[in-house]
Amino acid sequence: MKILGIDPGLNRVGFGLLMHEPASLQLPRKLTAGPWGIICTTKEKSIGARLQEIQKDLTELLEALQPDVISLERLFFFRNATTIIPVAQARGVILLVIESFGIPVYEYTPMQVKQTVTGSGKSKKAEIQELLIPLLNLDRKPTPDDAADALALALCHLNHNPIRVEN
Repeated sequence: MKILGIDPGLNRVGFGLLMHEPASLQLPRKLTAGPWGIICTTKEKSIGARLQEIQKDLTELLEALQPDVISLERLFFFRNATTIIPVAQARGVILLVIESFGIPVYEYTPMQVKQTVTGSGKSKKAEIQELLIPLLNLDRKPTPDDAADALALALCHLNHNPIRVEN
């Protein structure tokens, strides 16, 4: 199973792929991190043009990675109202693109993601990045933090939706 985590934003959309092979009676569970990174938009462009960039780049990403499921960060309360609107707009485009592929979407709050990775819902981004290294057997810290958040979202989905052992 391929789980694609997506951390939405207007400036940067983080993405991270986890590939999961369930355990069998003969073999242990195998969890591998696939590509991760960010989709960046150009700040000099209009919001509409930036949303179109996200649509185009995410479409290409989904075509290339062909995930089975998407784990998306759920909007939560922001202290700054000017921040939530662009994120909500980007999330709308992201959901539209995902729907066009017919991929199931599961949403998790930042607190659920932090709890999954660190055991505390109040962890800092740097803690999550550091803990992903041993959890996903990475050779380096996943950066930027939007990509690390996306990998953590994928891991959160796996934690909340365990896959049964196949006989």
